[in-house]
Amino acid sequence: MTESGSEPLDAYNVVWNTPSKNHKGSMPIGNGDIGTNVWVEPDGVLTLLISKTDAWSENCRLLKIGRLRITLLPDLSGPHASFKQTLRLRQGELVIRGADGERSAEIKIWVDANRPVIRVEASGQEPFNAEVHLDLWRTERRALENDELDSAYGMRGGPNPVYVEPDTVFQDQTDRIVWCHRNERSIWENNLKHQGLEGFIEKSSDPLLHRTFGAAVEGEGLVSTDAETLSTDTPTKRLALNVHVLTAQTPTVDEWLATIDRRIVKTHAVYLDAARDARHAWWNTFWKRSWIRVTAPKSATEGEINDADAVTRGYILQRWINACGGRGAFPVKFNGSIFTVDHDAADSGLDPDYRRWGGPYWWQNTRLAYWPMLAAGDYDLMQPLFRMYRDMLPLEEYRTRVWYDHEGAFIGETVYFWGMYNNDNYGWQRKNLPVHMLTNAYIRYEYTASPELLAMALDYATHTGDKTFIGETLLPLADALLPFWDRHYKTNADGKIVMYPAQALETIRNAKNPTPDVAGLHWVLTRLLELSEETAGAERRAFWEQLRDKLPPIHTTVDENGRRRVMGCETDKEPARSNSENPELYTVFPFRIYGVGKPDLQIGLATFEKRVTKRCTGWSQDHNQAAMLGLTDIAADYVTKRARTSDPDSRFPAFWGPNFDWVPDQDHGGVLMKALQAMLLQADHGKVLLFPAWPKDWDVAFKLHAPRRTVVEGVYRNGVLESLTVTPNERERDVVMMEPQ
Repeated sequence: MTESGSEPLDAYNVVWNTPSKNHKGSMPIGNGDIGTNVWVEPDGVLTLLISKTDAWSENCRLLKIGRLRITLLPDLSGPHASFKQTLRLRQGELVIRGADGERSAEIKIWVDANRPVIRVEASGQEPFNAEVHLDLWRTERRALENDELDSAYGMRGGPNPVYVEPDTVFQDQTDRIVWCHRNERSIWENNLKHQGLEGFIEKSSDPLLHRTFGAAVEGEGLVSTDAETLSTDTPTKRLALNVHVLTAQTPTVDEWLATIDRRIVKTHAVYLDAARDARHAWWNTFWKRSWIRVTAPKSATEGEINDADAVTRGYILQRWINACGGRGAFPVKFNGSIFTVDHDAADSGLDPDYRRWGGPYWWQNTRLAYWPMLAAGDYDLMQPLFRMYRDMLPLEEYRTRVWYDHEGAFIGETVYFWGMYNNDNYGWQRKNLPVHMLTNAYIRYEYTASPELLAMALDYATHTGDKTFIGETLLPLADALLPFWDRHYKTNADGKIVMYPAQALETIRNAKNPTPDVAGLHWVLTRLLELSEETAGAERRAFWEQLRDKLPPIHTTVDENGRRRVMGCETDKEPARSNSENPELYTVFPFRIYGVGKPDLQIGLATFEKRVTKRCTGWSQDHNQAAMLGLTDIAADYVTKRARTSDPDSRFPAFWGPNFDWVPDQDHGGVLMKALQAMLLQADHGKVLLFPAWPKDWDVAFKLHAPRRTVVEGVYRNGVLESLTVTPNERERDVVMMEPQ
C-alpha cells in the first residue's frame, strides 16, 4: 500500500461511538463554499448548522444560513442502541450508523463538490418516518448589546444601535422549506463617507445592499407539515434530503427565489450517483496531491494518541477544514472559518453568528492559513485571498490620493472585504483630526500587509509558473502597492527612504524604518527583479531597481556576547512594545532573508534567541521561524504542543482556540501546518532543502510541492531515506539532503 492509498489516511478518520452532548460536539464538513457543523444530540436528533463563505449581513457580519433538525423514528441512538459516527476524509462524507436489535439505519451527509447543495441520505433495514424542522434564531429585530457587539467589530461606539435583522420564512411553499436573510440596508456607504471617500460611491456599487442568502430544503416523499417542517407521508426505507444554498444580490426577494429555483433544476439534472462519484473523485484527488504522515516511537505516548499521531492528525484535519471552507467567494475567516457554533451555554446570549473580532479581515491573522497551501499544492484554495485583495485596489488607490495626495495604494491591517478600515478603528470621534489619521494606535501606520501579500503572490507564481496570474494579479498588485513606498516617505542625505511615522506591526508603535516593512520590501523587490524584462517590462524593472536602491538597510546591533542580531526597527535601544509580536523575526519568516542554507544564518539564530515573546499557540509563529533556522528541537517541541492544544470544550480534535481569536482558530492550525512543512522542506534560490529541521527519530512519508512546479515525494524510516521521487526529473540535482538531527 503506497502512502497515497486509503489506509494511511483512513487511520485519521474521526470516529465517535456516542452522540454529542450539544453543538460543542459538532463535526465540520463542506465543499469549500458551503459548510455545515453536524452533530447528533442525546435524543437522537441530527442537527445541521449551515454556513456559506459569502453570507455577509447588512452589518458585514458573516452569518450562518440557518439550522436544521432531522429526526428519524424509530430513534436508533437510545440507551440500548449501538451508535457510530465517522468522518470519512478520503470520501468527503460523514456517516452515522445506529442499530437497536433488528432495526438499523445509516445516514450519510455530504456537500456536493461541484454544486451548491448539501445531501442527507438515510437508509434503514425497516421502514422509518422522518421529520425535518427549520430552527431559526434570527426571528425578530433586536439590538446587539454588551459582549455580542464584538461580533459586529468596528461598530461599537457609533452614533446608532446595531440591529440584527430577522430572517424570512416563505409561507407559500409546497412540500419544501425556504428561507432567507436579505439586506435591505448596508453599512458600506456610511463607511466610505465617514472616512472621507464619498466620491468613490458613484464609482462602485454597494456589495452588501440586497445581498440575500438562504436555502431551500426538499426531498422525495417529504410533505409540508407547516412552513418550517417537512415529514414523510408514509414510512420509507430510503430518504434523500437536499439542502440547496444560495447567496445572490438581486433587486427583489422574488428574484432571489427564482434564482434558487433555477439552481435546483440544474442540480437535479445531474443524477445523484454521478454527483456522488464526482464528489468522491474531487476529494480523492485532493488527498493524493499532498500529504505528511509522521510516525515515532511509542515511548512518546501521552494518553490515547502518541505525539507523532497527534501532529499528523492535526495536520490532516486542518487541511480538511481548509478545503471545506476555502474555495468560496471570500477568504477563510481566521476567527472560526465557517464553522463557529453557539458560545458556551444556550443562555450565554452568544448565538452561532458570534465570533470575536467580527467580520473584518486581519492580515496578520488571515495570511497564516494561506502560507501552508503552497507546499501542500492547494493552489486552488488560495484564489479567494488573491481575488479579494486584487479587487480592493481601485478603492485603495482612490483612498491614497484623497488621504495623502500621491500615487500608490496600501493595505490596512484590519479591513472589510471591500478594503476599508472599520469606523471604530478609523475613529468615530474625529476631533478635527486629518482625514488620514486613525485613532487606533495599534494599526495606525501598519502597512506590512502590502509587501507580505506580494511575497506570497511571488511564491505562488514561482510554484505554478502561471503566466495569467502574473499578468492579472501579481503585476497589478505590484503596480499599485510599491509606488506608495516611493511617494509616501522622504529621503535622507544619502538618498535612502526614511519610514517615519511608522510602526513595526502592532508591537512597536513609534518606529523608524520598521524591520518587517524594510525586510519585506528588500525581499520582494529582489525577487521581482528576477522576472524577465519580457515578463515585467523595462519600465517596471527600472522603477523596482531605483526603489530597491532607496531602501534603508535592515537594522542590526551587537549583543553582549558579540553576536549580531536584528532589531525591530532602526533604534539605538530596545523600543517599548505594546503587543506580543517579534517584528525582528520577520527577517526569517515570512521574509526568508536569514535561514538554513543562507548567508548570515548566525544573525537569524541570535535574533531568535533574543526574541522578546515566546509562545506556541494562536498566531504566534515561533514554530515557523525555528524551523527556518534549523532549530529542530524547538520546532518539534512547539509543533507537538500546538497539535495537542485544541479547544477543551470542543469534541472535534482540530477545533483549535479560542486563543487570541475564536474557535476554530485558523491561525493555530495554519502555523502547525507551515512549521511541519518547513521542518521537512524549504526551497529558495533554486534549491530544495530536505530535512532542514527534522528529528532523527521521526519517521515520515511525505509528498510536498516546491517552486518551478516541483513535487518531492519520499519515505524516511529508521534513520534512512528509503525512497525519494522528484518531479520533474531534472530538479533532482537541485535537492540538497540535510541530516536529520
